Amino acid sequence: MCSATRAALLTGRYQNRLGRPFEGALGDADYDRGLPLGTPTIATILKNSGYSTAMYGKWHLGFHPPYMPTRFGFDEFRGIVHGDSDHHSHIDRSGRQGWWHNETPANEPGYAADVLTQHGVAFIEKNKRRPFFLYLPHLSIHFPWQGPRDKGYRQLGHDYNDASKLGDLATKDIAAQAKAMVEHLDTCVGRIVAALKRNGVLENTLVLFTSDNGGYINYEGGYHNISSNGPLRGQKTEVFEGGHRVPAIASWPGRIRPGVTDSTTATIDLLPTFAHLAGAKTDPLALDGTSLHPVLFDRRPLAERTLYWRIRTHRAARRADWKLVRLGNAPPQLFNLRTDIAETHNLAAAEPALTSELSAGLAAWEVDVDRAIAG
Repeated sequence: MCSATRAALLTGRYQNRLGRPFEGALGDADYDRGLPLGTPTIATILKNSGYSTAMYGKWHLGFHPPYMPTRFGFDEFRGIVHGDSDHHSHIDRSGRQGWWHNETPANEPGYAADVLTQHGVAFIEKNKRRPFFLYLPHLSIHFPWQGPRDKGYRQLGHDYNDASKLGDLATKDIAAQAKAMVEHLDTCVGRIVAALKRNGVLENTLVLFTSDNGGYINYEGGYHNISSNGPLRGQKTEVFEGGHRVPAIASWPGRIRPGVTDSTTATIDLLPTFAHLAGAKTDPLALDGTSLHPVLFDRRPLAERTLYWRIRTHRAARRADWKLVRLGNAPPQLFNLRTDIAETHNLAAAEPALTSELSAGLAAWEVDVDRAIAG
């Protein structure tokens, strides 16, 4: 989910170490909560290494000062602090002005993806002669599902926390709206790449494009066919592959050879990767991720490891091709993703030793991350 992945991406650590609220999406109940002050992020590490840093997009790790991007290494921030906003009026689901500049609400006209892209292009042009880090977490394709040609509907002072948070859609089969958002987002990414090329820095810049979670297929209120997770089981909020397996594209002309890798990588790997490339020192004992340098540049697999997920009472563990799923107090499920990407054949009974081993590792991991919270 939104807040969870962003916390992991920026810190290189399991979001679970920050407390249960960071395992899902921060909401109004967490209005006075935010990323713990002093937490090192990609931006602080790179800024301390001489990089200009900027964030344009969705923060969702704090709703007001001091829990703002500018307190976590970003020289400039423009975008929203809540989980979603009207893509045109920029009003959040609680009827507040959702668009901020640094630490002050400051709305800007325009479709969110276009406005954020314009700021990204300007930042590239301004910093083309020095190292820079641009974090551009777009709002698309988060609800309300509005393409660039749709109209905004949210107004200040109105509460949109019920079904109206989705917008007044003429049909509940909204694949067309989602498709328009995806295509426009693709155009915006193209504008960023074009700006890098136009300013002569494309061959000196690593560009990485990924998502924070799998797509919604269905949503409460009778909404269907929202997006597609292909053959994967589940959707956003779930520990099945449809909830957390997402595509990632890394591009660096002259440095990364075209191709595809099936190495198991995770969002927590981005901070150590960027720090490695910048020659910045980090405390490996404080990180859960690992540098993706071998995968990106040498086509070598990462060392075998076990990755873990937890959201509410649902947990999962992944080692190589094997995936353990624990849903509440239900018996464990075990899947071989190499032969069963759709997670339909439970092999727990056929592989009792592996099921027991992964279950024990998952339990020990939960104790570890919960100890971090208590500490």
